Amino acid sequence: MSFTQPALREHQNGTPIGDILSARGSEAEIGLPAPWPDGDDRATVGKFVSIKLGNVELIGMITEVSARSSERRENLNIKAVAKIALKGEIISDNEGKLHFKRGVSEYPAIGDKANLVTGEQLRLIYSPDDQRTINIGKLNHDLSIDAHIDVDSLISKHFAILGSTGVGKSSGVAVILSEILRARPDVRIFLLDGHNEYSGCFGEKAHVIDRKNFKLPFWIFNFEELTDVIFGGRPAVPEEVEILAELIPIAKTTYLNYKSSSSGVGIKKIDAKRSGFTVDTPVPYLLQDLLSLIDDRMGKLENRSSRMNYHRLLMRIETISNDPRYGFMFENASVGGDTMVDLLTQLFRLEPDGRPISIMQMAGLPVEVADAVVCVLCRLAFGFGLWSDGAMPLLFVCEEAHRYAAANPSSGFGPTRHALARIAKEGRKYGVFLGLVSQRPAELDPTIISQCNTLFAMRMANDLDQALLRSAVGDSGVDLLDFIPSLGTGEVVGFGEGMPVPARLTFTNLAPDMLPRSESNGPSSSKPVNTLLDRDFVKSVVDRWRGTTKEADNIGENRAGLSSSRTSQASTGEDISSLLNDARRQILKR
Repeated sequence: MSFTQPALREHQNGTPIGDILSARGSEAEIGLPAPWPDGDDRATVGKFVSIKLGNVELIGMITEVSARSSERRENLNIKAVAKIALKGEIISDNEGKLHFKRGVSEYPAIGDKANLVTGEQLRLIYSPDDQRTINIGKLNHDLSIDAHIDVDSLISKHFAILGSTGVGKSSGVAVILSEILRARPDVRIFLLDGHNEYSGCFGEKAHVIDRKNFKLPFWIFNFEELTDVIFGGRPAVPEEVEILAELIPIAKTTYLNYKSSSSGVGIKKIDAKRSGFTVDTPVPYLLQDLLSLIDDRMGKLENRSSRMNYHRLLMRIETISNDPRYGFMFENASVGGDTMVDLLTQLFRLEPDGRPISIMQMAGLPVEVADAVVCVLCRLAFGFGLWSDGAMPLLFVCEEAHRYAAANPSSGFGPTRHALARIAKEGRKYGVFLGLVSQRPAELDPTIISQCNTLFAMRMANDLDQALLRSAVGDSGVDLLDFIPSLGTGEVVGFGEGMPVPARLTFTNLAPDMLPRSESNGPSSSKPVNTLLDRDFVKSVVDRWRGTTKEADNIGENRAGLSSSRTSQASTGEDISSLLNDARRQILKR
């Protein structure tokens, strides 16, 4: 929205509140005269004021109101003094249209008049017609005015939503992402849903990925991620890590050789040392090949201690590959196939089919591998942006970000923190953008949160969290941080590049069916709690807990059938080269 110069003259004077007493940098003081007005015309903390300077209208916010100081007793008409933080100015362009811009080019002089801003001036600030904006709520200063933010600055310069549990953080996330989907249909959104609560927030626009349809083959994990999975997040055994580091490239070369052989291409077999494959190269290989190599090496050793290292590693891999909870990684482990194109297309909605947002439900995955899975997803998002030269803008939104990007280097999984940090520091160059959501900002890696140029701060009572916010907010909006402990549910203070001016606002209320809610059937305060649970129900809970439901059993049966098929094919020589045929027959005999 913009106004011509005559329009400004018509509405430029709001309620006068006093005169400028002093000005310093981005701050000024206003003398508030007696009698004190009633109603909405009072000069209170959080209200905006305007100061007319020729053709420029300075805009500021009242940050403090105090009784008249002793050195000004000679002016008995001054009842109080208000401190204001200067935010920007309204200026006219060559065509006479008025625009708001951040920053101050002219400063007020002693005696200049200060007025409360008008509704037209606020609309000019928060509804600019020269920017692509989204409406996320209402200004607390005037609930008739929509709170618009610059969607391009919000996305491209990263953002964070911070607040304690129960303050409406998830609803705020849903509001912002819904508006982004409306204003930027070219952007794909990938949301890490830590508590499975967003599946109903976006209607038909969302592609929900849960434990039933999630596929992330083990070979796409890099070496650090795979070892973290194999050792369950515990410190790895160096001798076993060395075995893996040596044999994984050989397994990858073996798969390449047998694929070339089965396709009928008569080429010389590739030596593992000259294949160019490393432990981190994202190419397929068969789990059975890796197990055969380990078993073959173990059979040639005479030293019992060395043999035990191979045996323990073999048992670890077989244990997790047969665990139904890890079916998303190992379901086709002995069948093979390069599914990376399909995987990227599904995860990041590269062919959206009307569903441009992916919701990755994390609650159904084993806790031991959650960090490694998030690391893989972050790495894939950044890697696709890097190697596609930013062909598809992607917003990666991370719920419970303090878990994956902890400030303490000894907490969590280090590679996950590094993967998120890489997106934060370099992602915007390749069209990969970051949105962080956290209830404990003090536990977030300061390097990562410092890259978020738009912050939405909701109610927080913890002193450490508030201290981090003060260090992260670099402009005069730091004065608004005093509101943080007293914010109501759904209220937020916005700072940074996406906001025209730092302000206190209230998120849009979502329709009841669009509210984030957990998919669990836990007790509700509005429903009577069943005090008796029959044994069949408890048994179903235990089955789900163990991952031994019929669905999980079917996965295990399918995996066994595929493995059997794979063995049969190997014996016929149709799908595998003769490189490991003899070794596999020996394994089967044992």
